[in-house]
Amino acid sequence: MSRLSIYFRKKPVDVILQEAQAEPTGEGHRGHLKRELNVKDLTAMGIAAVVGAGIFSTIGEAAYHGGPGISLLFILTAITCGFSAMCYAEFAARIPVSGSAYTYAYASFGELIAWIIGWDLLMEYAIGNIAVSISWSGYFTNLLAGFHIQLPDYFTMDFLSAYRGYHTALHQLSAGMSLHELPAQLQRAYHAWLDAPGIGPIKCIADIPALCIVVFITYLVYIGIKETKLATNLMVALKLAVIIGVIILGFFYVQPANWSPFLPHGLGGVMKGVSAVFFAYIGFDAISTTAEECRNPQRDLPRGMILALVICTILYILVSLVLTGMVPFQELNVNDPLAFVFQRIGLTHISYVISVSAVIATASVLLVFQMGQPRIWMSMSRDGLLPPAFARIHPRFGTPSFSTIVTGIVVAVPALFMNLQEVTDLTSIGTLFAFVLVCGGILFLPEPSEQANDSTQSRPAKGFKVPYVNGKYIVPLLFLAGIIIFRHFIIGLWKFDDLHPMRFAERLPYMLFMLIACIIAVFTYLKNWSLIPVLGFTSCLYLMTELGYTNWLRFLIWLVIGLIVYFTYSHKHSKLQEKDDVIAHHRVSSN
Repeated sequence: MSRLSIYFRKKPVDVILQEAQAEPTGEGHRGHLKRELNVKDLTAMGIAAVVGAGIFSTIGEAAYHGGPGISLLFILTAITCGFSAMCYAEFAARIPVSGSAYTYAYASFGELIAWIIGWDLLMEYAIGNIAVSISWSGYFTNLLAGFHIQLPDYFTMDFLSAYRGYHTALHQLSAGMSLHELPAQLQRAYHAWLDAPGIGPIKCIADIPALCIVVFITYLVYIGIKETKLATNLMVALKLAVIIGVIILGFFYVQPANWSPFLPHGLGGVMKGVSAVFFAYIGFDAISTTAEECRNPQRDLPRGMILALVICTILYILVSLVLTGMVPFQELNVNDPLAFVFQRIGLTHISYVISVSAVIATASVLLVFQMGQPRIWMSMSRDGLLPPAFARIHPRFGTPSFSTIVTGIVVAVPALFMNLQEVTDLTSIGTLFAFVLVCGGILFLPEPSEQANDSTQSRPAKGFKVPYVNGKYIVPLLFLAGIIIFRHFIIGLWKFDDLHPMRFAERLPYMLFMLIACIIAVFTYLKNWSLIPVLGFTSCLYLMTELGYTNWLRFLIWLVIGLIVYFTYSHKHSKLQEKDDVIAHHRVSSN
């Protein structure tokens, strides 16, 4: 085996399944997760993960840019996610273990790519959880304020926000503005810094509600999947009741004149909401981490993912139409659009109900993601890429105990002090990267007939498979059509003058997309690749280009850190590496 090929060793599907079913070893760190989940529970978890901050906050920003036509973007994004969902569903049926995209990449691309996607998922889940906990804190604080309960500002804000806000407020006050003329957020930061206890310049400022919700959710995840399932189902039922109520009540206040023009800023305005709309769909893939806790993963995981995606898409389209029909879209660039529209028409008591639902919705998102991350760590530890403690299963609760505790610490501590305004897009770029590799992985995943022919090895029951549509001619034709339709933009990428002011660094993601799309079109023609995975791959890669050069740079820096960890620890402790060493030693001894 060559030095380079060592890093791309694939793990056979049969081996992955056997290891997942293995009995506890003498080290005592292995065990079985409890199988408690059915298709209803999985659908609820998918809805819990998806319907959160997107429908309660970012949908307003998207509607502001795209007008009523934003409903079309929800459909387009749902189709894009649908391609990925079908690929996830086939992987979940073929490889029903808890590692999600990490395990899928190990079987289709090899160890190094698997490590990269595993490391990417750690960033996606951790930053996503931190952002959701901070968002929950804001909703919860506003809800308490509605009941005239006021927490100290220095215990509901992170240190950096208070520090920066205080000095910004000082600058504006010195310029002649009064305190009451400053934005409300600056006033909060100013008072938080002034009133906070501390010693000299060291202030005690921390987001205590964010800490409390992370501790509570981590406890729920730690004590068992059954308790997590019950809590998720309850929260999903409550928030669905509120959202459906909002849709029904809102339609009575819709003024059709607000839907005209339907595309006030054209398709360009609609596409400005790509990041916000895609963020609203993040989460349906998280339920694939529960594969080992499903009663029938081959059947139920694909159904749960696809049902959750369909239900959420219908809700998003109806909510976007209601919002833009109740008030002019120009007024929707607010943090809490659902509550705002009812306040705007005088139904203040309804806005309080929506605030309660927002608190529940964001808590349910945190619950599902906080459950997913430990299971990915557990799978990476089983393969030797992380220390053995991460694979430890609690003997009573049947959960990955050590990984769950570490996840709680990794999320809770930064949530106290960090301002994540500049890095939340990393959640989107990390998720899209996972989608890209999962869609690509389907193209390289060996067929069951190509696996070992040992009939004694257990195989998963026949499950979902992505419908095969030959993309031999369709994909190249779509690529050529895209070149023709967007020829002016593509030509502009290679021009550097006053008419094309985009910096070279900002052009790089688009250039990379064009290159990869061309390669994909050629290989699809040569190898008769399946259409759906190819469309999922290219559409998700395009959405990554829309997230900007800065987020790409931060993402690449995170991946470089991950590669350092891999080459200094993970590669040396890999279970596949250990097997290769044993075989090599045996050959040397035989000679």
